[in-house]
Amino acid sequence: MKKFLMLALVCAILVQVGCKPKNQVKEEETEYAVTNPLKIDTSATKEYVSQIKSVRNIQLRAQEKGYLQKIYVDEGQSVKAGQLLFKIMPTMYQSELLKSKAEEKAAQIEVQNTKTLSDKNIISKNELAMAQSKLNQAVADVSVAKLHLSFTDIKAPFDGTIDRIPLKLGSLVAEGDLLTTLSDNSQMFAYFNVSEPEYLNYQEDVANRGNKKVSLMLANNQPLKYKGVVELIEGQFDSETGNIAFRAKFPNPDKLLRNGETGKVLMTVPLKNALIIPQKSTFEIQDKIFVFVVDDKGVVKSKPITVASELDDLYIVSGGLSEKDRILLEGIQKVKDDDKVKVKFVAPKEVIKGLQLKAE
Repeated sequence: MKKFLMLALVCAILVQVGCKPKNQVKEEETEYAVTNPLKIDTSATKEYVSQIKSVRNIQLRAQEKGYLQKIYVDEGQSVKAGQLLFKIMPTMYQSELLKSKAEEKAAQIEVQNTKTLSDKNIISKNELAMAQSKLNQAVADVSVAKLHLSFTDIKAPFDGTIDRIPLKLGSLVAEGDLLTTLSDNSQMFAYFNVSEPEYLNYQEDVANRGNKKVSLMLANNQPLKYKGVVELIEGQFDSETGNIAFRAKFPNPDKLLRNGETGKVLMTVPLKNALIIPQKSTFEIQDKIFVFVVDDKGVVKSKPITVASELDDLYIVSGGLSEKDRILLEGIQKVKDDDKVKVKFVAPKEVIKGLQLKAE
């Protein structure tokens, strides 16, 4: 008898559950949280592709023709200002100097003799003036000869690092031939382009004593351990791209950076009236980012968005959404376009309070 009663009770419960309206079950399963994008003033760290240049990088070229007689340095060597780097065979220029000095001496003797005769009124003052003019010309020729001779010694104009040396010992060098390149890598410049809105926000931020420090991410995705400072902005925008070039200076005591490297400058950019959403409310399809927007009737529609930047657990949206859109927070992987769902609204500020959440 007891077994019969228990069996009857179980059947009654099953009948009651089976008679529950299907719509009610569906509604309980599809009640998801929604929220609005939040518009706030914030800041974000943006990456800018940059070209790294030495503070000084010059080409050393021959100023006189001749044979390359001596090479005192090697490629990649560090040198000091004034250090002798190359010597071009000076024989011809030494001869020119000796000839100029001889002519100077002869002109000096002529001036002395002419002066003696002029003092005795044997010759006119004009002849003395002509002799003095010849002496002045001879002195100038000596100076020029010395200058040409000095050009056969090529010295480092500043401390730096020697680049490739294309010519070898004994090569015939013409005037203007490239001998090497010298780079001062004690400090480095990183050049990068910034859009007009970012430029305006940055200028306003700096005027309010914002941070001008920037970081540099190297090609191996490792950060340079030294911070840089934005110190120069070009005078005009590029009419084709709408960008303006910034320059940041980085210390380089370890000589890790070299002229011509590439990297990414990481700069904190102030954002006015930025539209932010939780990353957990998004999903990706073929490298595009989407959200589910829920209309007033509870119908779900996927919508592509443009992400301008990332914060912790947040996206800064630059296109595709407005403040009034209701976006799905939960069930991202459970719904599809044109599904009708029951929703509960959560204020954006409440959503953003603790965002260690991912898309469901």
